[in-house]
Amino acid sequence: MTEQTDLKARLEKPDLLLTPGVFDAFSAMLAEQAGFEALYVSGASIAYTRLGRPDIGLVGMEEVASVVGHIRERVDLPLVVDADTGFGNAINVQRTVRVLERAGATAIQLEDQAMPKRCGHLKGKSLVSTAEMVGKIKAAVDARVNSGTLIVARTDAIAVEGFDPALDRAEAYGGAGADILFVEAPRTTAEIQAVIDRFGGRFPLLANMVEGGQTPLHDAAQLQQLGFSIAIFPGGLARALAKAGAEYFASLKQHGTTAPFRDRMLDFTELNAVLGTDRILASGQQYDAENQE
Repeated sequence: MTEQTDLKARLEKPDLLLTPGVFDAFSAMLAEQAGFEALYVSGASIAYTRLGRPDIGLVGMEEVASVVGHIRERVDLPLVVDADTGFGNAINVQRTVRVLERAGATAIQLEDQAMPKRCGHLKGKSLVSTAEMVGKIKAAVDARVNSGTLIVARTDAIAVEGFDPALDRAEAYGGAGADILFVEAPRTTAEIQAVIDRFGGRFPLLANMVEGGQTPLHDAAQLQQLGFSIAIFPGGLARALAKAGAEYFASLKQHGTTAPFRDRMLDFTELNAVLGTDRILASGQQYDAENQE
């Protein structure tokens, strides 16, 4: 089966698909080695790590595609890719879908914010109309080359229009052909349950767990029991690395050496073992000049 078919079939299983956020080939490789079944390419984390900026619409489509391409070259897992608003109108959405699909996306997430977008757990968002977003989803569905490439429709309407309008938007997006529904930032467990009650059993539902965000945090077992099909922890790694990195630099500045931090680091040999350096070099030896005689 193709990875697209694998993801579609996997979401039909009752157990939740736990999907960590990644932002480059290195983080994707580590997640794959940890045993995850799929990865979430987080637009916010790309902004944090590639630009050193917040998630406020500064990342462009080509930057996301570049990251996806590097990840796809390194790992074989299905990739759910955050494509923000599709980077424009319906025509832009179609180009975005084609480019990301070629780069290696397995599922492409589109949201109904107006540009410039911002993190779903920040204040001050604005939305395009429901009708415009429906057109963009239809455009995305028509643009995909592989029918197994999934379209994730996200609505940010809870914070802008209220909870019930958000559910109505999600309903319209599902009717437009979205494969997975993502109602962003429910504020209470009761709202989470209402999402499940409205759409559970009809669409795979995605839960977004953001440390310090608007939605109460639940673990994978709880989200599975509620009825979600997939859960993303999109920025957890970036937040963990921010803390570890700040502590590392503070230690190096204070001590003038990495010695006090060594038990929290890999050494040169250990890092190359993670990277698979010996295996890669051994594989390349078959192409050396002396082996072509």
